[in-house]
Amino acid sequence: MSEHLDTIVSLIRQAVNEDWIDEFEITAETSFNNDLELESIEFVAIAEKIQQHYGTDINFIEWLGTLSLDEMIELNVGQLAEFVEQHMAYV
Repeated sequence: MSEHLDTIVSLIRQAVNEDWIDEFEITAETSFNNDLELESIEFVAIAEKIQQHYGTDINFIEWLGTLSLDEMIELNVGQLAEFVEQHMAYV
């Protein structure tokens, strides 16, 4: 997972594109809501970066649609990396 985790962290930094994100330590346990406090538009930008990097075979938006509201609120970087890893195995 570390290969995908490193890539996901890089894509998050690119998508947020603010000075503070470069200094913020992002790990697998970092939550999008509580730790990063991302706005929905930033989350959309992350989804776009993921699709650009991994291709349309990784349907991030469809996956998000399967999560409950509580699961989305608690979503962390590691869970996203696991999702990517699982789907890359089938591409």
